[in-house]
Amino acid sequence: MKEAIYFQKIGGQRMEVRCRACAHSCLIPEGKRGICGTRENIRGTLYALNYGKTIALHIDPIEKKPLYRFLPGSMIYSFAAVGCNFHCSWCQNWEISQDPKPDKTIRGQDITAAEHVDLAVKNSCPAIACTYSEPTVFLEYAFDVMQLAAKKGLKNVWVTNGYLSDDTIGLILPYLDAVNIDFKGPDEEFYRRYCGGSAAPVMNTIKKLYAAGVHVEITTLIIPGLNDKAEQIEQIAAFLSKEISLEVPWHISRFFPAWKMSDLDPTPYETLYMAENLGKRAGLKNIYLGNIR
Repeated sequence: MKEAIYFQKIGGQRMEVRCRACAHSCLIPEGKRGICGTRENIRGTLYALNYGKTIALHIDPIEKKPLYRFLPGSMIYSFAAVGCNFHCSWCQNWEISQDPKPDKTIRGQDITAAEHVDLAVKNSCPAIACTYSEPTVFLEYAFDVMQLAAKKGLKNVWVTNGYLSDDTIGLILPYLDAVNIDFKGPDEEFYRRYCGGSAAPVMNTIKKLYAAGVHVEITTLIIPGLNDKAEQIEQIAAFLSKEISLEVPWHISRFFPAWKMSDLDPTPYETLYMAENLGKRAGLKNIYLGNIR
């Protein structure tokens, strides 16, 4: 474990601290953890318990992130630690994102930041991705890898839900080259009910990273009965086209049953084509359908 980069000591009888890694800004009493389950208040100091513990490691085609307009055709070294600050019921990686388990064990193989970078270089990968779970909740680990990667001339990529604090945005900006942000739409009720969060911080992250010159691509998972209505999709397309750019790549992804939503049917092709047409109607120039043949 490692002391968290961003937290505020509140004190009082419960020796509370406020985590500032993500937009939840969890107020955590001594001996307790934040929403992500990976950051614990130990005697008035916040620690990242998942630091240095890799739960997943692969070398992927960069298009799998998905990134279609950044280093196309290359392979990208990809890793994760456990945890997430959302609890989306359809999560494909819930086995690692929704860790730790009730026994609070932090799983993972001990791999140092330097070892990750060395492995990326040895495998001729031009970039490293923090992905699979949520990089924000293993910020300290991700940041150490990013700094070392930049020194070796490697690019840094995040695949994230975008629920970052402004502190975290400021920290990673000098080292972040590209990002894919999972944007579920500007519907606050959708985020509150199904993710345990809010849409506003995600939109803030998209705006700030794009304005700072980071290569940004957006993914929207279309889930039957939840965010598949034409007006919902039009709102997403309008936000991207009017407040970001007509050039921003938008990945419209097909839902497949998973975790707590294993009883739903996959997204109909017709819905994906409708979303694609609505995006084109809004003027978006780079639209890609995902999870389809």
